[in-house]
Amino acid sequence: MLGTARIVSDVMTRTVAAVGRRAPFKEIVQLMQDWRISALPVIEGEGRVVGVVSEADLLPKEELRDDPDACCLELRPPVDVAKAAALTAGDLMSSPAVTVRAAATLAEAARIMAREGVKRLPVVDEGGLLAGVVSRADVLKVFLRDDEDIAEEVRLEIASYLFPPPPSTVRVEVHDGVVTLTGRVRDTSLVPVAARLVRSVEGVVDVAFDLAHDSRTQ
Repeated sequence: MLGTARIVSDVMTRTVAAVGRRAPFKEIVQLMQDWRISALPVIEGEGRVVGVVSEADLLPKEELRDDPDACCLELRPPVDVAKAAALTAGDLMSSPAVTVRAAATLAEAARIMAREGVKRLPVVDEGGLLAGVVSRADVLKVFLRDDEDIAEEVRLEIASYLFPPPPSTVRVEVHDGVVTLTGRVRDTSLVPVAARLVRSVEGVVDVAFDLAHDSRTQ
């Protein structure tokens, strides 16, 4: 009934900075600065993603530089000495990489980001090769959808299906992504179903109902 959900390939960045395992520390820092990003995919072969190196992976070297004896002290929290001594992306990276498929829905990408606590995900194709990068900002673009576009989808694909006129009379209004359905319906038991479907519409922030049972339909 509902339209096809937007997928990662719809919003991802296709031009991606990446490094190989042997990329030196300073090159990684320079790329992050040049591209204004906080993490880089690490690839090998034809572009298979084998890890990700992030700013968090680089910071231990600065911590250790500030205190050369840090590796010998009991620190709270401790410096990651292995990371601090690492010189290449292969030694610095977190592996295996947390990735997402290009065909995954934006909701799936958002769940992965939330679960793993990351801001960006390398996007891979069916063969595991790097296809792009998707960020939190990319995923949130669905909430920029025009209110009237949302209202039209809810009217045509949900309200008219669950509460067809006559006898039901349902009005759909959307303001800042909040969908409000008002009117009189024949079967109020369908309201929870409508709520679930409306919330699944891309760009919807919340949903409210003021639907009363129309006794005239009995």
